[in-house]
Amino acid sequence: MRPMDRVSPPPALSAPWLNAAVPADSLFAGKIVVEDRVDSTNTRLKALAAAGAPAGTALLALEQTAGRGTHGRSFQSPRGEGLYLSVLLRPRASVEDLLTLTGWTAAVVREAVERASGAPAEIKWLNDIWLDGRKLVGILTELAPLDGNGEAAWAVIGMGVNLTQTAEIFRAQGLEDIAVSLAQAGYPVNPNLLAMCLLERLDALAAEFPARRAEWLDRYRARCLTPGRRVSFERDGKLLTGTAKGVNDRFALVVAEDGGEERAVSSGTVTML
Repeated sequence: MRPMDRVSPPPALSAPWLNAAVPADSLFAGKIVVEDRVDSTNTRLKALAAAGAPAGTALLALEQTAGRGTHGRSFQSPRGEGLYLSVLLRPRASVEDLLTLTGWTAAVVREAVERASGAPAEIKWLNDIWLDGRKLVGILTELAPLDGNGEAAWAVIGMGVNLTQTAEIFRAQGLEDIAVSLAQAGYPVNPNLLAMCLLERLDALAAEFPARRAEWLDRYRARCLTPGRRVSFERDGKLLTGTAKGVNDRFALVVAEDGGEERAVSSGTVTML
């Protein structure tokens, strides 16, 4: 048992506690930073990555003023109500493999949330973590521009976890039927414990990516709730509907369209009907 395992975590995010709590051989050891306020943890960490920050740099913030989600959407990040974390990886992998990193991350985050809080979270394809039929976690993965060899020098993985929001807060934001927090669902958790579990699972991802894709794909499929559901998605400007059949070996969603064609959806928004 590590010394910090016997020390109760403070109520607010603490870089000293986290740096002492993670194993000495962790990719993130000694490289965890907690900021009071940032525009976006992903935006800040991308700048650090471009300036040469080492793999394993982890940035957490108590508040984001310009949090971002997928497809350029804004991500509400009020002080004290969520856990906002981005990590920097420098994986040696092909672009084809890097495009599966979001799927890997969804499996990692789901496991970490369940381990820290006990919440039986599920994955909504591709990269949302759901609890009680609503969104609990959003994930955003961003890659460096490709170099002359067609490789990306770094990947930044960001996530926002709803921790303490109440139904009243979500109602005021127009998100009552869309979002849920761990506390609201009956699974309150200390943010430092959740951050430590996330970093431990992300450390495993960094060590196993991309060689052990089959194992992580199995874990993803086992807790992805989208297959079997009626879905809609856009293709070439048209809204199509069909039934999700499963997740293929590149983490794409296989959909049997109502018109009879079967296709793999690898990006974009898929809505469960």
